Amino acid sequence: MQPNKLTASLVLFHSPPKAIANIIAAFVALTSDKHLYLIDHSSTNELQYLAEQLIDVSYHFMGSNNGYGRGHNTAIEWAIEQNSTYHLVLNPDIQFEVDALQKLMAYMEHNPEIGLLMPKVLYPSGALQYLCKLLPTPFDLLGRRFLPGPFKLAFKKQMDAYECRHLSYSETMDVPNLSGCFMFMRTAALTNVGAFDPQFFMYLEDTDLCRRIGMQYRTVYYPEVQIIHAYEKGSYRFNKLLFYHLQSAFRYFNKWGWFSDKVRSQKNAALKNLPQR
Repeated sequence: MQPNKLTASLVLFHSPPKAIANIIAAFVALTSDKHLYLIDHSSTNELQYLAEQLIDVSYHFMGSNNGYGRGHNTAIEWAIEQNSTYHLVLNPDIQFEVDALQKLMAYMEHNPEIGLLMPKVLYPSGALQYLCKLLPTPFDLLGRRFLPGPFKLAFKKQMDAYECRHLSYSETMDVPNLSGCFMFMRTAALTNVGAFDPQFFMYLEDTDLCRRIGMQYRTVYYPEVQIIHAYEKGSYRFNKLLFYHLQSAFRYFNKWGWFSDKVRSQKNAALKNLPQR
């Protein structure tokens, strides 16, 4: 069987059918060989009909919620087995045009040293989302989440620096921490560094994977392609998600270091040479 040039995975959890249908429509319009895996962690398989009679889309009902990273790992294993060239991890609240995928593949073809590519990400209003980030310190994750409003103002410069707001988001640039909402990856990179670390149930699995890819490949922000991301900050509204966020933060720093992290220092320092806004 001819391997697919592009595979993609979408982890569902009682996701809005219309949003998923829009993603499927944009994906299947791509002329290249491709396959989209729908990994459903919902309590029922009522979303199965979305993949019916589509040869480029397969639906997989898991029966339980094993975590965001584990869900994508299932599809990544299949992508590696079938020797796909690229694998796309995306959120259910993403919108994109079919030419976005074509442009991303073309850019990756011409830059084989890139392992992970993220496009410019906009809110539905058209406003820019600042999703290029430094490798985090404990303050970046915990301080910005829990500091009261007046104290946040005092540390605004530091928090803005974490989101690279001082850099030009109109320029292509190497960034050590790219958002997991839309991760366009070279499948060979996933073969070499591994997929998502399953210890992260939700949150920071993208930072961890981006960091590991960045040790062997370039991780690049590419603003020539734009997508839309609804981006709901669930951990700010639901205590259960806040627990997962805190749990992942502790696991991340236990893995890579809380205050002594040479890779973090080196990668973040390299951003000083990038174009400023």
